[in-house]
Amino acid sequence: MTDTAWVGPSRELGLAGGVPVREVEPDTAARPAASDAGAAPALGRRLRVLDLIAVFSAVLVAWTVDGDSVVVAARVLLGAVTVAVTVCAIETRGLYRARACAVRSVELVGLARAAAIGALACVVVGRLLGLTVGATALNAGALTFLALAAARGGFVAWLRRARAEGRFSRSIVVIGGAAEAERLVWLLRRHPELGLRPVGLVGEHGSQGAIDGVPWLGGIDTVVKTLALVGANGVMIASGDVDAGELNAMVRTLLAAGVHVQLSNGLWGIDHQRLRPVPLAHEPFVYVEPATLRRGQQLCKRALDVTVSGTLLVLASPVLLVAMLAVRLQDGGAAIFRQIRVGKDGRPFTLYKLRTMVPNAEQQLVDVTSVNQRAGGPLFKATNDPRRTRVGRILETTSLDELPQLVNVLRGDMSLVGPRPALPHEVAEFDDELLSRHRVQPGITGLWQVEARDKPDFEIYRRLDLFYVDNWSIGIDLAIMFSTVCSVLGRLVPHSHPESPPPAVDITESVA
Repeated sequence: MTDTAWVGPSRELGLAGGVPVREVEPDTAARPAASDAGAAPALGRRLRVLDLIAVFSAVLVAWTVDGDSVVVAARVLLGAVTVAVTVCAIETRGLYRARACAVRSVELVGLARAAAIGALACVVVGRLLGLTVGATALNAGALTFLALAAARGGFVAWLRRARAEGRFSRSIVVIGGAAEAERLVWLLRRHPELGLRPVGLVGEHGSQGAIDGVPWLGGIDTVVKTLALVGANGVMIASGDVDAGELNAMVRTLLAAGVHVQLSNGLWGIDHQRLRPVPLAHEPFVYVEPATLRRGQQLCKRALDVTVSGTLLVLASPVLLVAMLAVRLQDGGAAIFRQIRVGKDGRPFTLYKLRTMVPNAEQQLVDVTSVNQRAGGPLFKATNDPRRTRVGRILETTSLDELPQLVNVLRGDMSLVGPRPALPHEVAEFDDELLSRHRVQPGITGLWQVEARDKPDFEIYRRLDLFYVDNWSIGIDLAIMFSTVCSVLGRLVPHSHPESPPPAVDITESVA
């Protein structure tokens, strides 16, 4: 069986919410049954059409701007060649498969290569026609990559939102009977946007009951029959909970039955990019790279902060002035809200925001604690906070209220990317492990904002912040910044909120 398209989690930073998970392909002779045969092809077609529109638009712009010296017929021919070759390169590089699309960095590299191949084809055909089109081809390639990255970013944001509402998800069974299996269930239940819905647990050492609402289905010896009974064609194995001898036999049995197998290696909080396959005597081992905060990366991060925040502050200054005026006209209060937050190494600083609430909002905090959606920790967040003004709702939805924090970044109090700075009374309730988040600069945006902004569980906030602190890099920062833009744009698009999510459907698609 070939790899499947859009069946796994579509995450920029790794599978299963940052937890390294490996997927093993089923035997080529077996095919799992899909619960909704039409869903996957429809998604695949939608993505292909989106790519085609992005490539065509980018090439059209490039030739319209730079192609004046080339006759119209030649421009049409070269543009058509560029579009056709680029689209074919995307297909042949496997960029409609889950393995390539699950990790944002891998997908972006593949798209860049496809755009470069299309540009090169344009140059070659141009030379055969006696034309020099190198500059135009280069511009077309660059625009094509940007258009594809933006289009796919929007697609991923839409798909994650749809999966969070219960659509386009694959039903899977979690195998294991101890703490690791329970943690996998917790993870998947709180991240429905991954597209993996646990419908049962299988294992020898578990209690005959349910974990987090997921029922216990029996022992490992009947796992294949159990999958058929519950309509699942995938499993996630908590390998640390299963005996080594049983694990090997079970994986082979599942693969022979055409089941998609994912193995958790038991490592949590370690970015997949720090894992290096290092087989020993033909057996699958991985080497774990140490987490290092090199001086060079820190300097690059600061240079990126200053360059991007300075540019954005200049470009956004008209919008910022209009927003400040709107806040002032709303109720006559101050446009800029100042608040003491805790920064790197536990140092306090003054954070700036556009005011989104009534002037005496902090004094009213006690009155609204009943609507707090942040469960299990000291943070406060309410989607429908009664203290928020009409203008404030618009500013928060568009994230324009965060623009003044660009000044904090320029001053060195904050970074563009990092854990959100907490309030002093919140920090007072953090344990020693969570206090390690102060090893890095707090950020305007971060992993929690793009992955779990609307999730109430404090444990998710904790896990993602600690993951970033232990694994940050310039590459992760760039991915988070790009995802932030997609997230903000996604919030501006109206979407439905079904009262009860529809049942999960399998979207397995075999790509020829």
